Amino acid sequence: QVQLVESGGGLVQVGESLRLSCAASGSIFSINTMGWYRQAPGKQRELVATIASSGKTNYLDPVKGRFTISRDSAGNIIYLQMNSLKPEDTAVYYCNFRSFRFPGSLPTSDVWGQGTQVTVSS
Repeated sequence: QVQLVESGGGLVQVGESLRLSCAASGSIFSINTMGWYRQAPGKQRELVATIASSGKTNYLDPVKGRFTISRDSAGNIIYLQMNSLKPEDTAVYYCNFRSFRFPGSLPTSDVWGQGTQVTVSS
């Protein structure tokens, strides 16, 4: 079983930066995608950024150019570098891990972290 431990959230002012970290432990299948999602008050959860084991990344349009997702060489830690933060970035950010038997298959696991609060104030 994969477990996710998140860190890095906090309260910052507009224009400042934060780096979120998510460490995955347990049985990590080689074909996997890790990512960050967020949910703001009264809004639906949305994908922020993902990074596959292949290295391919995907970003929510409003964060492109400001956020960068990366993972360590072992593939068990992902980071979300968030620059030029805006009030609309305020949300609970959730780390996610999905593994696949083969590309295009349904996930064999779908694990979520507990979430970390990011608050951007003016």
